[in-house]
Amino acid sequence: GIRGIDAQRALQCAVQTATLREQAGIGYVLDREYIPADREFEATSKAMEYAVADWGIAAMAHKLGHKETERTFARRARYWKHYFDGDINFIRPKFDDESWLTPYNPFQSVHGGTGYFAEGTGWQYTFFVPQDPYGLIEAMGGDEPFRAKIDSLFRVSGDMGPHASADISGLIGQYAHGNEPSHHVIYLYNYAGQQWKTAELVRYVQHHFYTDRPDGIIGNEDCGQMSAWHILSALGFYQVNPSCGVYSFGSPLFEKAVLNMPNGRKFMVTTENNSAKNSYIQSVELNGKPYLNSYIAYEDIVRGGTLKFVMGPQPNYDFGCAPEHRPYNETRQ
Repeated sequence: GIRGIDAQRALQCAVQTATLREQAGIGYVLDREYIPADREFEATSKAMEYAVADWGIAAMAHKLGHKETERTFARRARYWKHYFDGDINFIRPKFDDESWLTPYNPFQSVHGGTGYFAEGTGWQYTFFVPQDPYGLIEAMGGDEPFRAKIDSLFRVSGDMGPHASADISGLIGQYAHGNEPSHHVIYLYNYAGQQWKTAELVRYVQHHFYTDRPDGIIGNEDCGQMSAWHILSALGFYQVNPSCGVYSFGSPLFEKAVLNMPNGRKFMVTTENNSAKNSYIQSVELNGKPYLNSYIAYEDIVRGGTLKFVMGPQPNYDFGCAPEHRPYNETRQ
């Protein structure tokens, strides 16, 4: 919905870069649908990141009516599945002969462009599917196995090795808030019907990794992403899929915040009973009416209005639990 650009030309440029064989590993994507880990450094993370961008290209093609381009890139957005080993429920590097990396240590990190993952581990990149969270949940066997796996992410500890990236910081288990590939992960609980866990972890991160000390911002502030996570999350929501226009609820920090829209309208976020202890969403109202969803759409924000969170000290396990109240993940006109 961004105006003031030549959308047709932008789509053309996006397709050109996504099909440029000279770009790292793209030739393998075009010919084999995956990048062999013994043919390209950081092959697995490159491929996972390409799949996210491909979803965005498909979404843009959908809005512009380019059906064949949409089909092509929607298919490419699902190439992450080539790296998913269902026997162990991990994203796993795959070699040229289609065999898995063996032995495989999902804790291991190698910095400097010579490892299997860029500034990350197998644990972190297993959840790097923001463009297809429901596909990831399905691949893991449904809500319960997925919840168990993501719970483990925030609890496990292991040696990342002597060559680990310094960017992997702000650790909660193997969740690394100090680097961008983890930033959407806390909000994935919304897609499995446990919004309260998202709220709990968002507050933990805000309290521990964003302070007014000289070292008060964790990790690597690439292009302002650490601050962007903080600002959006402080409002009470965050985008998991950046191309979808859906903002998943977390835990708002302020009693009142006002967003001034370019169209002159205002979108206000207010809270009731909010405090350091009252970090869990009890209920939500949108423009004075009960709102049961654990997300809000971009269209509702730019339309203007008031989003009200009622907070409490204990989880409301029912809020956002029903499948029909979880975030959607498709392109809508």
